[in-house]
Amino acid sequence: MLNHLRRRPGFYRRLFRLALPLILQNLVTTSLGFVDTFMVGLLGSDELSAVTAANTPIFLVQIIILGLLSGQTILVSQYWGKGDQDAINRCTGVALYFGLAISSLVALTLLLFPRAVMSMVTDNALLVELGTPYVRIVGISYVFNAASSVYIGMQRSTENPLMGMVVFTVSMLLNTALNYVLIFGKLGVPAMGVTGAAAATLLSRIAEFLIVAVYALRDRRVPLRPRQLLRPGTAITRDFLKYASPVLVNETMWGLGVSVMTAIMGHMAISAEILAAHAIMGNIEKFATVACFGVAGATSVMVGKRIGEGAPKEEVYSLGCCLLQVSFLVGLAVSLCLAVLLPTVFRPIVFPLFHLEGLSLEIAVIMCTVLICMLPPKAFDITNITGLLRAGGDARMASIIDLTCQWGIAVPLSILTALVLDAPVAVVCLAIQSENFCKMPWGIFRLRSRKWINNVTKGPDKQ
Repeated sequence: MLNHLRRRPGFYRRLFRLALPLILQNLVTTSLGFVDTFMVGLLGSDELSAVTAANTPIFLVQIIILGLLSGQTILVSQYWGKGDQDAINRCTGVALYFGLAISSLVALTLLLFPRAVMSMVTDNALLVELGTPYVRIVGISYVFNAASSVYIGMQRSTENPLMGMVVFTVSMLLNTALNYVLIFGKLGVPAMGVTGAAAATLLSRIAEFLIVAVYALRDRRVPLRPRQLLRPGTAITRDFLKYASPVLVNETMWGLGVSVMTAIMGHMAISAEILAAHAIMGNIEKFATVACFGVAGATSVMVGKRIGEGAPKEEVYSLGCCLLQVSFLVGLAVSLCLAVLLPTVFRPIVFPLFHLEGLSLEIAVIMCTVLICMLPPKAFDITNITGLLRAGGDARMASIIDLTCQWGIAVPLSILTALVLDAPVAVVCLAIQSENFCKMPWGIFRLRSRKWINNVTKGPDKQ
C-alpha cells in the first residue's frame, strides 16, 4: 500500500497548497468557537455549560449547511475539471436556495420556541434560563452564514480555498473584538453577558456576508451568472438532489447523533461537570482535527477534478489510497502532539484557566486520553467519507457507513453506559467514540472495490 505514496514531482506541493488554506480556515473558525468559550467561561461554569447546551441545536444547523456544501462539492469539483462554468453557477444556485430555506426555518424555530428547544437538550432549569436568549439570537446569524458559506464552498471546490480563509479570518477577529465589548461591557456599552456573545456572533456573520457579496460581484475567475444562478434548471436540481441528498441526510443525522450524545451527557447525574468538560474538550478536538479536515477538503477537490477530467479508474484509486494514507499519518502526528500537551499544558494550565477543577478536570483528562487513542482512525474516516467517497459520487455508501456505525453502535452504547448502567466516565467516553472501530475497516473494503469512482457530470448543453 505504501507504494501509493510515491507521486510525481509537485504532487505534495499542490496538496499542501490546497490543504493549507483549508486548515487555516478551519483553524480560524475553530478559534472563533474557542474565543466564545473562553470569554463566556470567564463569566462562570454555569454560563459555560448553558452556552454548550445552547450550541447543540446551532451545531445541527452548521452540520446541515456542511452537508449542502459537501453535496455542492461533489458536482462543482467535477464540473470544474470539465471546465463548465454554467453548470458551476447552477449547482451554486441550488445549494443557495436550499441553504437559505433550511437556515431560515431553523432560525424561526429558535426565535419563537427557544425555551422548548433548550429543554430538549438539558433538564437543568438554570442552564435553560441562561441559554434561552443566546440561542434565540445566534439562530438568526446562520441565515447570513448559509449564504456566504455556499459561495465560499464554490470557490473552494474550484481550487480557491484562500478566499474562505481570508473571509473567516476577518469574521473571527471582528467577533473576538465584539465579544470583548458586548460580554463585559467595554467602550461605554453595558455588559450583556451570554446575550452579548450571541449578539457578537450575529454582527460578525452579517459582516462576513457583506464581504462575500462584494467579492462575488467583482470576481472574474468564476464569475456569477445570474440567469444560471437564480434559475438553475431541473436537470442540475435533480443531480444535486441525487448526490447531495444522501450527504445532507448523512450530515443532518450525524449532527443529530452528536446532539443526542450531548443530550445524554446533559441528563447524567453529573451533567454540569461533564458538559463543562465537554465544552473545553470539544474545542480541543476541533483544533486537533483541523488538519484532518484540511486534507479531506483537498482530497475532495483533487479526486473530483481528476474524475471530471476523465482519468482512468486505477489512477483515481491510487490517488485515493495515497490521500488516505497521508490523512492517517497526519492524525497519528496530531495524536502524538496531544499526548505531549496533555500533561504539560492542558492539565496544569488550560483546564484550570477555564475553571475546570475536581470532577470536571478529571473528566476532561479522560476525554482527552480517549481522543488521543482514536485520532488516527478518525482522521482516516474523515478523509474517506467526507473527501474520497463523496468526491467519487458514492455519497449513498458514505452515508450508510457513517450513520450505521454512529446510530447502530455509538448512540445505543452511549445510552446504555451513561443512563442505564451509570458506568464510569471513561467507559461513557469510549462508547461515544466507538463508531470509529467499524468505520475504518468498512471504508477500506469500499475503497478496494473501486465502486465509488463515478463521473457525475453532464454535457454543457444539459440544464
